[in-house]
Order: sequence, then C-alpha cells, then structure tokens
Amino acid sequence: MTPGAESKLRFQNCLMFQNFKIFPDPFVYEFSNIDCGPTDPFPPIYKNPRFSLIRFSPKHDPVLSMLTQCHVNEIAEFRGQTSAFRKSLLKDDVRVLGEFPGEGAVKYIHRNFGEGTVTFLGGHDPEDYEHHVGESPTDLSLHKNSPGYRLILNNVLFPAAKKRQRET
Repeated sequence: MTPGAESKLRFQNCLMFQNFKIFPDPFVYEFSNIDCGPTDPFPPIYKNPRFSLIRFSPKHDPVLSMLTQCHVNEIAEFRGQTSAFRKSLLKDDVRVLGEFPGEGAVKYIHRNFGEGTVTFLGGHDPEDYEHHVGESPTDLSLHKNSPGYRLILNNVLFPAAKKRQRET
C-alpha cells in the first residue's frame, strides 16, 4: 500500500462510503473499517444470523422494488471478505436494500451514479455460510430456490428490464 495512503483518500470520489479508515497492515484481514464482519478488528456490531430486506413500492420505487424482489423477508447471513457494511459510513444518498435491523450493519446497498447505478451485496456465497478460498464451488443445482442467489440474479437481469408502454 502507498505510504500515507489514508491522507490521500478523497471521499467525494468514493462510490458508496465516506469517512472510513483503511488498514494498511497486510496481517489484518480487513482492508478498512467499512466491513463489520466476524473477523472485524473492532467488536462485531451485528449478531443476527439473518438480514431483512427493505420493502419498496413498485409504483414509487420500481428499481429498488425489482432489486429486492425475493419472495422472502429475511435471508440467512453468509460471510465473505466483506460480509456487511457499517451503516454510519454510507454516503447520504445510498439506499439500504437489506440490513440487520437495529444493529448498525447493512448487507445490501444501492446508489444512482451518473447515468447508471451501483449495487453492493456483502458476503461471498449465499449457500455456503463461510466459503473459503480454494474450496470446491457450491453445486448450484442443489439450491434452485435460494433467496441469496435470487438477489444476485436480480442484479444480473436488472439491465434488461424495460419500462412498458402503458395503454391509455
């Protein structure tokens, strides 16, 4: 890491987060205090094994409604390099799509950026709680109705969604 990298941060150029601290030590698993997962150098701030999806009205928020369409209200937690994000470090215009209610941690976030959008989902493999590097891949055929994979698929298919012309 560049010496003095922390002093070179320009939060106005960051997509989703602000006022975070980076960890330049290569022996610390996390890169910054954005992550609030289980190996967090600070005490983990969430304990709930499930995160809740935020409900949006398709009439008022069609994009957010589409991204959270999952047919369940809660999804089992799954870990990764960044498992969840510290809510206090989100930029003001970032929309929370999934969170650990009352715990200051969010799992699924979205923001409009320029003429496009950006969406982050913390964790690695929704059907393998702590998937480690080098492990064999998850057999997706065993998880045809996975709510976590549904969220990922929503983001893959989202660009293909078109507004329909309404008949008058």
